Amino acid sequence: MSDFAVEAADIDETPHEREVPREYARRMAREKALALPVCDAFVLAGDTVVACGRRVLPKAEDEATARECLALLSGRRHRVLSAIALRAPDGSVRERLSETIVRFKQLSKDEVEAYIGGGEWEGKAGGYAIQGSAEGLIAWISGSHSGVVGLPLFETRALLKGAGFPIG
Repeated sequence: MSDFAVEAADIDETPHEREVPREYARRMAREKALALPVCDAFVLAGDTVVACGRRVLPKAEDEATARECLALLSGRRHRVLSAIALRAPDGSVRERLSETIVRFKQLSKDEVEAYIGGGEWEGKAGGYAIQGSAEGLIAWISGSHSGVVGLPLFETRALLKGAGFPIG
């Protein structure tokens, strides 16, 4: 089996003016894959975006932002776009995108405060992590649960296999 390493790509993640969420997610994954040093290995990069309409919600870095995101998402549908990009050893780049529709229940003030108090929102796109207690606040999803977590496993496997990466 191959060796694996995790390395963060240092790129500017500011959305371009009038950039739609789907293209933003794809661009972020591609730029991350291309930002890492060239090597004789596969490089897998990704980005997950929570979008409400044409608006890309921020990664919540403080409680106020998390509250704003949860207030916006409460009782509404939104999209979670998880893009992945694979740079092969020959320099070619392949991409995939997972799109999932998520609907939160109508959140009470107490539910928001309890979620904020747990801290799971920190650094999360849209201010929530479906793999934690926020899952109990979600009425339904249509699409990839793993894509909402942050790495769409079906698309990742297909991308790797299509590029010739050995998958059992």
